[in-house]
Amino acid sequence: MKAFGGPVLFLDRSDINTDEIIPAKYLTEVKKEALKPYLLEDLKLDGFNPNGSWKGTAKVIVTRANFGCGSSREHAPWALEVNDITCVIAENYARIFRQNMFNGGMMAIEFPAAIIDEIFSFKSKPELVCQIDVNSKKLNFQWNGGSKEFDFVLSEFDNALVNAGGWVEFADSRY
Repeated sequence: MKAFGGPVLFLDRSDINTDEIIPAKYLTEVKKEALKPYLLEDLKLDGFNPNGSWKGTAKVIVTRANFGCGSSREHAPWALEVNDITCVIAENYARIFRQNMFNGGMMAIEFPAAIIDEIFSFKSKPELVCQIDVNSKKLNFQWNGGSKEFDFVLSEFDNALVNAGGWVEFADSRY
């Protein structure tokens, strides 16, 4: 099973679509690794630099509602995966994007807006990381001088996909 958690990238906006996650001009790429340098290249967000220091370090994204809306392509979760981002935390997701995350063995964790707001309040905490325990279904945000833990919900099937490493590995172990 993958290790989940690490440094956090905050994207403070709702409706971040798949074209902003990975621009459509790169959809001709047939290898996931080819998508790596283009993650969030077209995202327009005040203060956000698509080539900033988060690249290569962030492992968890915290964002608002309707993440992954737009096209149903698998390239958007793939671009996250090859950049070692294994979890997105949001209010909700576009249905197909959410399932593509779990199919790839990654996590799409949902919380109500009030909890997302609380998590955003950690943004300026020094040395912030998010540790994720899939088996106990707990997120633990830790920073220099403090921490806060949240329980999350994961269906039995999504949990099985994550523990297997994704849909292909899940199917291989059962069929």
